[in-house]
Amino acid sequence: KYEEPVQTFRGNEKKREKLRVCIVVIACVVVSAAAQSASNVTATYHYYNPQKISWDLNAASAYCATWDANRPLAWRRRYGWTAFCGAVSPQDQAACSRCSRVTNSGSGTQATVRIVDKCSNGGLDLDVNVFNKLDKNRNGNARGHLTVRYDFVKCGH
Repeated sequence: KYEEPVQTFRGNEKKREKLRVCIVVIACVVVSAAAQSASNVTATYHYYNPQKISWDLNAASAYCATWDANRPLAWRRRYGWTAFCGAVSPQDQAACSRCSRVTNSGSGTQATVRIVDKCSNGGLDLDVNVFNKLDKNRNGNARGHLTVRYDFVKCGH
């Protein structure tokens, strides 16, 4: 009879340990999800004009061309292009091919873009066509940049 409470106590310890592990896993998932977006990001524009160069990443001298230049044309033209150098989420090659939903903080206008290049402005360097789509009131053009939010999203097929 004395051993039964000890076994029950040990069983509770195992349950507590499992609960601790679950809490840690959930916390990691939440932190990981939060690390996939950023607000108050500066977005400038770059003259990729992919439609004028047949969506040729090599012709654009895009950083990601090494890995993505031979992708099908439909893949390269599916989304607007951007360079990514945000502080949040993957950098360099790990960012290549990923998609991001960019929201103009002032107007709420959104566009989905594909990362094809890297930059050094600490945010996004959007293709001028995407920039203009987001900059409906032209205030960003007058300032030379937009303030945006980006959220990494799954690229559709």
